Amino acid sequence: MAKPDYVLFDRDTTSIIFGNQQAAVQRMLHFGYLAGRDKPSVAAIVNPSGGRKGLMKVFYGRDEILLPMYNKLSTAVKNHPDADVVINFASFRSAYKVSVEALNYPTIKTVVIIAEGIPERQTRELIALRKKLGKWIIGPATVGGFVAGGFKVGNAGGALSNLLMSKLYRRGSVGFVSKSGGMLNEMANMISLNSDGVYEGIAIGGDKYPGSTLLEHLQRYEANPDIKMMVVLGEIGGDDEYEIVDALKDGQIKKPVIAWVTGTCAKVFPSEVQFGHAGAMARGETETADAKNTALKDAGAYVPGSYDDLDELIREVYEDLKVNGIIAEKEEEAPREVPVDYDPGTMRKSSNIISTISDDRGDELMYAGIPISDVIRDGYSVGDVISLLWFKKRLPKYVTEFLELALRITADHGPCVSGAHNAIVTAMAGKDLTASVAAGVLTIGPRFGGAIDDAAKYFKDALDRGLTPRQFVDEMKAKNINIPGIGHRIKSVHNPDMRVNLLEEWAFANLPKHKLLDFALEVERITTAKKNNLIFNVDGCVGILFVDILHSTEIYTEDEIDEIINIGTLNGIFVLGRTIGMIGHYLDQKRLHSRLYRHPWDDVLYMLPSETEALEYAETKKKR
Repeated sequence: MAKPDYVLFDRDTTSIIFGNQQAAVQRMLHFGYLAGRDKPSVAAIVNPSGGRKGLMKVFYGRDEILLPMYNKLSTAVKNHPDADVVINFASFRSAYKVSVEALNYPTIKTVVIIAEGIPERQTRELIALRKKLGKWIIGPATVGGFVAGGFKVGNAGGALSNLLMSKLYRRGSVGFVSKSGGMLNEMANMISLNSDGVYEGIAIGGDKYPGSTLLEHLQRYEANPDIKMMVVLGEIGGDDEYEIVDALKDGQIKKPVIAWVTGTCAKVFPSEVQFGHAGAMARGETETADAKNTALKDAGAYVPGSYDDLDELIREVYEDLKVNGIIAEKEEEAPREVPVDYDPGTMRKSSNIISTISDDRGDELMYAGIPISDVIRDGYSVGDVISLLWFKKRLPKYVTEFLELALRITADHGPCVSGAHNAIVTAMAGKDLTASVAAGVLTIGPRFGGAIDDAAKYFKDALDRGLTPRQFVDEMKAKNINIPGIGHRIKSVHNPDMRVNLLEEWAFANLPKHKLLDFALEVERITTAKKNNLIFNVDGCVGILFVDILHSTEIYTEDEIDEIINIGTLNGIFVLGRTIGMIGHYLDQKRLHSRLYRHPWDDVLYMLPSETEALEYAETKKKR
C-alpha cells in the first residue's frame, strides 16, 4: 500500500546506504531492533571502491545477518525495489552526482545527503530536480532524522543510551524540525522529558540552500493526524523562518507550533558573526534571531523568552492539549533489549566464519536449508546436492544433469596428464590417499583445467561487447593471449574429441538457446582454418555451456553470472570431476603394490654448464 505524501519514513521503510559505513548501518539496525521492527531498515550497501559485490556482516539483535554490498547504485536499486530511501555518505566531491542518479530512479522517494561543502550551485540544481520529480532531499550537511519507533538515518538520534533516554523506540505526538543536527539529539531528549515524546525529527542541514525547508516539513506534520504539536528550531541568518510566519498567518498551519531561533547572543558581539553553519550569519536586521523570534510570536507561534524556557513551554502546550482531549495519554511501551558485546549467554559476539550453505547444529544436517533426510528420501541426485551446496538453490533438472555429465566427462584423462601423474608418483612414494590426491589437485590451474573459467570469462565478455568471432580472434591475437578453451595437443579436426561432441549433443538436445556455444563454434571455424588442432576443447566447452545454462534458467542477472565465473565456480566442476580419477589412480597403484617412482634418465635432457663456466664467476670475484 502506498504511503501518504506526508510520510517519508515508517516502520516498513528500507534504505540503500551509499558508502561503506558499517558503524552507521549498525546503529540503524540497533534502532530498528529496539523499536521492534519486523525487518532491518537497511536493504543494501553500495561500496563504489569495493571491487566486486560482497556481504556486510552486522547484528540484528542477538543474531548476525548478512547485508548485500554492491559497487553500483544501479544494481542495488534494481535488486531492492522496495527500498525508497538512499542515504548518501559520498564525499562533497561526488555527492552531487550520486544524488542526481538516486533521484532519477523511480523507486527512490527520498535522498539524504550527509556531506558538507557541496557547492551551492549544485545544491540548487538538486532542489530543482527533486521538485520536478516530486521527491524529497534532506541535507546537505545533515545527520538526517528519524521516525520514533520506525526508522532512523545513520547516526541521527545519537548513541543507544540517548535513544533509550529520549524514548525514540516508540512514537510520541510531537513533530520536530531544525537546521542543526547537533541539536536534534538534545531536542529529542528535551521533548521526551516534557511531553509523550517525538513522533518525527528532521535536521534539514545548515547550508544556505537546504534540500528541503523547515516549512515543508512542518506542512508534512500538519497533514499527519498522528502529530498533534510541532517544535521548530531555527537559527540566525537567512529568511526560512519567515516562510513559517506567512504560513501561520495564512492558516496553512493550524496545529500548535513552538519555535525558537538560536543566535540571540549575536547582538552582544561588536561585528557580524559567522556561526557554525554556512547559512548562520545575519546579513541584515530581519535575519537576526531576535527579529525572527518576534515575527514568529506575532504570527501565533509559541516563543519562549529564552532557550532556557523552551522546555517549560513545550510542557505547557502539551498539557493543554491533553486537557482539551487532543492528545490521549499513551500506555508506556518497553523497548526490545539490544544485546551488548560479549558475555556468553547474555551478550553477543562477532563470529569469525560465515556459512550460508550448510548447518549441522539442529536435529539433522541441512544443505542450503533442506534437511538431509529430505535430500535422501526425495531422491536428490548428486547434481542436486552440488546445486544446493554451490548455488544455494535446487536448480532445474536439466542443469543438474549437465553437472553430472560434466563430472563423468572430466573424471579422468589417462595417467599422463599432470594431475593423475602427480597422484600416481605420490602414491608410489608410499603416501596416503589424501596426500596423493592433494598432490594431483594442486596441479590444477591456468594450464591444466583452468581454461574452464577463462573460456567462460573471455567468450562471454566478447559476446557481451558485441564482438564478431573474427573481431574476438583478432583482438586476442593483438593482446598476445591464447584463446582459452581452444586447442588440443592430440585431438584435431580429423581426430575429434568425443567428450566435446557429447557435450555439444547434450546442449543441442536440452537448451532452447545456446548463444555462447554458437559463438564459440564460429571461433573454432576461424582457428581451425589456421591449424587443425586449434579445436574447441573440453574445458572450453564445459565453461561456455554452463554460461548458456545460467542464462537459460533466467534466475541470474548478468552481474551474478559474472560473479559465478570470477569466483572459480566453473573450475570447481573440473576439480570435483578429476578428483574421481585421481582417487582411482591412487587405488590402482596401491593394488599394484607399486614401488617408488624414479624418472628415467633417457627422458631428461641434461645441459649443465662446463666446469670452467661454473668456476669463472668465483675467480672473477677473487680478483676484485
